[in-house]
Amino acid sequence: MHSRYFVVSEVVCPQSNFSKLDYLKGRNIFSIDLKRESWKILLGCSDCSNVRISRVLPNRLFVSFLKRQPVALVKFYKYFALDASGVLFLAPLNFPSQDLPVVYGLETKIFAPRSGLRYNTKEVRLALEIIKEFEANRLLKNFQLKKIELADPDNARIFILLPAPGWSLPQASASSSREWAGFEVKIGDSGIRNKITILGGLILQAKKDLMNIKYVDLRFKEPVIKLKNDK
Repeated sequence: MHSRYFVVSEVVCPQSNFSKLDYLKGRNIFSIDLKRESWKILLGCSDCSNVRISRVLPNRLFVSFLKRQPVALVKFYKYFALDASGVLFLAPLNFPSQDLPVVYGLETKIFAPRSGLRYNTKEVRLALEIIKEFEANRLLKNFQLKKIELADPDNARIFILLPAPGWSLPQASASSSREWAGFEVKIGDSGIRNKITILGGLILQAKKDLMNIKYVDLRFKEPVIKLKNDK
């Protein structure tokens, strides 16, 4: 505990240039409470779900950051990222967000959102359930969940994009000249797994008219498909 041989001279952090960790230098490597220091660092890193510090004897510390993986963006006064556990955080400016669904309508449900906090509200749980079930449905794997509207959860709506030109459904083909488009799905706030399953079946059945769909309503016992050319 008193040997200079075990005084920390280097803090290795390969994932980022985190110079603030230099405060750990100059201390005996065995005197450092690794769990306590990891927690302190985690408090200042809202886009991380865990921080781990390891001793590399005789005089180095190795710090690793487990970054949160966003599953959606949420529109407030600015965009926040949302991970699968319901934590909001600020995504890096260069983060590729074009394939993530955007959640709208939470401005009146969550006031002054704070980065790094978990929000266990009905609306957040609903958004996460929709995303999870949409991604798990194999019939929807070529479609993109673009938007989730939750201003009125009882009448929650999602917007999906059709695959890009050249796409094909199981046992069906499509012309490469199709325009990239999409439609609205009125999904409500309950029975999400069953409704997503129904949506996948409807898409398979209506494969020839997908470009002509205006919206699909799944809120009631019998699903309704509204076509653009219906009067």
